[in-house]
Amino acid sequence: MVPPVKKENDYETTSASSKAKKGEEVVRGQNDNKSIANMLMGNSKDYSKSIESSIAQGTLVDSQTLVSQTQDRMWRALKRRYQYDSTLKLGQDFLFNHVNSKLSLVIVYADLVGSTNMIMSLPVDKVVTIIRAFSYEISSAVYCYSGYVLKYVGDAVIAFFPSSYNKLLACDKAVQCAKSMIAVIKNGINPILNQYDYPELSVKIGIDEGENVIVQYGHDKSSPIDILGYSMSITAKITSLTNPNRISIGEDVYDVLHPQIKKKFVEVKHSIKDWRYSDRQTGQLYKIYMVQE
Repeated sequence: MVPPVKKENDYETTSASSKAKKGEEVVRGQNDNKSIANMLMGNSKDYSKSIESSIAQGTLVDSQTLVSQTQDRMWRALKRRYQYDSTLKLGQDFLFNHVNSKLSLVIVYADLVGSTNMIMSLPVDKVVTIIRAFSYEISSAVYCYSGYVLKYVGDAVIAFFPSSYNKLLACDKAVQCAKSMIAVIKNGINPILNQYDYPELSVKIGIDEGENVIVQYGHDKSSPIDILGYSMSITAKITSLTNPNRISIGEDVYDVLHPQIKKKFVEVKHSIKDWRYSDRQTGQLYKIYMVQE
């Protein structure tokens, strides 16, 4: 169920209650993180039960809360009462411990659709605010699912989920996170943009998993750290072939998903000129799957 779009007066009167609930949200977030840690250290049966319960409820994270918080921030940002502050520090700190080594990761590309139309029709300050909002809210969804943001490339957000210890858990979280990203755009950001008669946004998301090389550009600790690998290239290409507000995943991700999640995806056939990537194990054409309409 999509929460109703709040009007300006609603935000004025609910700011106090929002602050009061903040403590509860922090505690709930800590409990969620403990649950995730327990699943990582526990057995697959416990995780399977958790996934089944989450699927029955629709998501691993409360998407309604994410949407409501997004609307609140978006409204205030457009009124110049809120400044987005995105950071890559968490991801860089994690990768720093793995520089000059190989690491298995689930890569997530979230690419904004409609930015060209927006740039041509809106004042520069509004465009900047909306792009910042998109980057911030997509990043927030990633952090809610215990992922990391690698970098911002134009109007795209690239994130990753470590998969060395539990590939099944990482892939499931990445897919659930992608669903929350779409919900945030459709139900959080767009209703606010509609009130200003601004163009709606959409996002296309690609996901793949594989081994990557962690590289730091320079010897100084503050030098940027990046991820290089076959799965990075495949994920970028998967995203470019994905429809707006849809999720596409590589075969390596699809194969380990929980059956209830897997049945929501269908294989996508592309011509050889559009898709030339092969499976790293078999040498056959690498399959990709897109969530059904």
